[in-house]
Amino acid sequence: MALRRSLSRVAMSAAATALLLTGAAPAVADAHPTPPGDRFFKGLVTARGGLQLHTSPTTGSEVIGFAPKGSVVDIFCKAPGQTVDGNPLWYLLADGTWAWGPARYIDNIGPAPRWC
Repeated sequence: MALRRSLSRVAMSAAATALLLTGAAPAVADAHPTPPGDRFFKGLVTARGGLQLHTSPTTGSEVIGFAPKGSVVDIFCKAPGQTVDGNPLWYLLADGTWAWGPARYIDNIGPAPRWC
């Protein structure tokens, strides 16, 4: 079971990295709710000092962006990743580039994002 979870996370990370490298946007499954009037959900960055954004849902991946505290970010979807301060969820953000941010430091504005 733990091996399956680890392999699933590796596959998801590889897929997200491939999306970032090709510039392709992730496909939206019909089974997931679409935010009203847009394809993105919204979130508020709460991290003191701002939030580093990564190439995959782990703090050890490359930092490719930064979101200041108090900024509103566009969230495409959520996925499990490295646990950050007790929260294992990460958000795939689309603010000029595709990057991952830990959900622990992003508060939802409106409905919770769909699963990736």
